[in-house]
Amino acid sequence: MSNYLLSRIRNLFGKKTPDKKEKKIRLGLALGGGGARGLAHIPVLELLDEMKIRPCCIAGTSIGAVLGALYASGLSGSEIRSLVQDTIIRKNDSPVEILKDIKRLVKFLDIDFLGPGVFKGDSIMKYLYDAIKIDNFDSLEIPLKVVTTDFWASSQVIISSGKLLQGVKASMGLPGLFTPVKYGDQILIDGGGVNPVPWDVLDECDVVVAVDVLGYAESVSDSPPNAVRAVLNMFDIMQKSIVEERKKSGRPDIYIKPEIKNIGILEFNRAEEIYACAHTACSELKKKLIEYYPEMSSG
Repeated sequence: MSNYLLSRIRNLFGKKTPDKKEKKIRLGLALGGGGARGLAHIPVLELLDEMKIRPCCIAGTSIGAVLGALYASGLSGSEIRSLVQDTIIRKNDSPVEILKDIKRLVKFLDIDFLGPGVFKGDSIMKYLYDAIKIDNFDSLEIPLKVVTTDFWASSQVIISSGKLLQGVKASMGLPGLFTPVKYGDQILIDGGGVNPVPWDVLDECDVVVAVDVLGYAESVSDSPPNAVRAVLNMFDIMQKSIVEERKKSGRPDIYIKPEIKNIGILEFNRAEEIYACAHTACSELKKKLIEYYPEMSSG
């Protein structure tokens, strides 16, 4: 039996159900990986703001670690949305604006075709630091657990103290795309290799909400996928298999998966579509949260 499941059993039978009059419910939030599809986390964060629910802890993998760090620093969901809009290529931009956006995006991604990854990730980390002015886990308003993968040991590494940006960079280190991170004597890569939606690391919370943004892939052509798409989709398939296996050991209290279809991990320019895909999931989440926070049912 997993440590997560044992902890949840202790929480259920070792103490009374939290009473809103006596004690605030400790809500843990797990934000999964999925590249651009992770933008679907933003409407979820906006919903929590709307409901005035503040997580006691956040766990994030890959893009979930990036957005988790932004939110844990004190930024609101809408502020994070504005940051994203300032970075990505917007759907209705003019050709001139698109050219400017592409130049900015190339600089932002820090492309290095001769290195161990196509993207260094340093510019993204600078962008993150400029947005939050925090480089240490202890300075965050909400405790954050960042999930990474030890490349050589093929094992999970959870970072929750020390240098924030180093941990976040490691968590988003998709092999072949982003440069792996040397962390002490370990080489760390994308946390999606071991735990794509890390709800099971939030064992100290009363209620755990997990947001799975891996999405769905449907055939749109009879032709085989190109090499890049085949490799990236293979990583998606692997992550989905890991999630399904982890569900067998213990599910989170609330699990939502937005209906994101046929959106690639680098298609950040489709942000508006991704936000729209999260609408139904957010409605579902709100209903489920009201079960734990009945005083909000009139809102």
